[in-house]
Amino acid sequence: MSDYTDLDKKQDVHILHSMGYAQELERRMSSFSNFAVSFSIICILSGGINSLAQATSGAGGAAIGIGWPVGCFISLVFAIAMAQISSAYPTAGGLYHWGSILGNRFTGWLTAWFNLLGLVTVLGAINVGTYYFFMGSFGTTYFGLTDTTTVRIIFLVIITGAQALVNHMGIGLTAKLTDFSGYLIFASSIALAVVCLAAAPSYEFGRLFTLANYSGEVGGNVWPSTSGAWVFLLGLLLPIYTITGYDASAHTSEETVKAAESVPRGMVASVLWSALFGYIMLCAFVLMLPNMDDAAKQGWNVFFWAMDSQVNPIVKDILYLAILVSQWLCGLATVTSVSRMIFAFSRDGGLPASKALSKVSPQYRTPVAAIWTGSILSVLFVWGSSLVTIGDTPVYTIVVSCTVIFLFFSFAIPITLGLFAWGTSKWDKMGPWNLGEGVFKLFAVLTVIAMILIFILGIQPPNEWALYITVGFLLVTAIVWFGFESRRFKGPPIGADVAKRQAEIAAAEAAVGESGGH
Repeated sequence: MSDYTDLDKKQDVHILHSMGYAQELERRMSSFSNFAVSFSIICILSGGINSLAQATSGAGGAAIGIGWPVGCFISLVFAIAMAQISSAYPTAGGLYHWGSILGNRFTGWLTAWFNLLGLVTVLGAINVGTYYFFMGSFGTTYFGLTDTTTVRIIFLVIITGAQALVNHMGIGLTAKLTDFSGYLIFASSIALAVVCLAAAPSYEFGRLFTLANYSGEVGGNVWPSTSGAWVFLLGLLLPIYTITGYDASAHTSEETVKAAESVPRGMVASVLWSALFGYIMLCAFVLMLPNMDDAAKQGWNVFFWAMDSQVNPIVKDILYLAILVSQWLCGLATVTSVSRMIFAFSRDGGLPASKALSKVSPQYRTPVAAIWTGSILSVLFVWGSSLVTIGDTPVYTIVVSCTVIFLFFSFAIPITLGLFAWGTSKWDKMGPWNLGEGVFKLFAVLTVIAMILIFILGIQPPNEWALYITVGFLLVTAIVWFGFESRRFKGPPIGADVAKRQAEIAAAEAAVGESGGH
């Protein structure tokens, strides 16, 4: 970070002041750290492994060989369009801010709620995934644990509490760990690929491009019986669910040096590298499988079944440990993302108890209340949803579907608004990372098409409940907005409000000991 000069810092703080905000958080994150926080949340070793059955018990090898690149491209479309906006408006809780500036108070508020709900549920889903991975790798074999709601919630309380504690203690420590996580994911995914290729009985590359239909009984009932084309499309949920969370680069804007350049780069690079390393790792895994039909029958247990039958036990346990640590660090980075979103939204009075939630600790320079609130909500969410079984569907899959829908909605709203706002008084100044009008508008249109596809896929059986939950959420939001918030919520400072805030900004910075921008 030695190339980060006083002038750079002044520039970063000036951009923030021009949006009406104080530099309360601490700029300690390098460009690599900004990339690493998104790369850690994407964590191909979390979603890529825990949701594998959506592919192997769906369209088989082709769901990875063809489906993974297609799904990753869908995620990349969102990331590229968001990168353009993030360069112009590098602020914590970025999406909410963009939704307000490019649209109005309501679109900003709606974006915030979708993003917040998506982030809280994704934190729950990531840590539930870590729990099931722990049970499959060490929990049952070494500790004799059985999967009950009590065991699951105790495990979640311990790991989420530890993630919150690290975040509480400052962005410096969090950034060091997410940097380490970046390297660990690179190394572990390559190690896993090498081990899979070494253990493969033969190299049938054809299976990566052979479409099968394992829906229904033959695929362990991961998907209900359906057509081959449809089951291939449903398999796209594996890459789309895995390659999400890159909005973390935007959420940590106010802690990143040269944010207007680092944030968009971090966002796009995290998707590209995850897509590439994920592809190598998952193709190697498919090649290792003794037989596609037997693998499909395993359903959700496919990863452990294949590793148990093909890989040396000691090598397997070393890999499991690296994957488990990566998954925990994935949750750690997600707590960072959730808390910055809560902090940014409550800074503008968007949440109950906003005053407390937007408070930054002078000692640690972190939004402490926001960190613990987001973490507690994610555990309560999992606990609540564990008590309710909807039909025969595992809660995890419903959680995943809703998470994907909520998060991508929150990405799509500001992008769609940007399509119409480009060049108007709402968005007349671009950041240093600039695609040009034609390219941005192309990606914005692709985003709308991708969003429709994700929504349709996300509400198919066995996840049809995701439709009711999403519609229910929309109804509740409409009632809350028209009943209360439309009169109360002012949104982020725009125009003359920014100038009025300068005294408040100086006071807020003095309170946490910030002097960089003056």
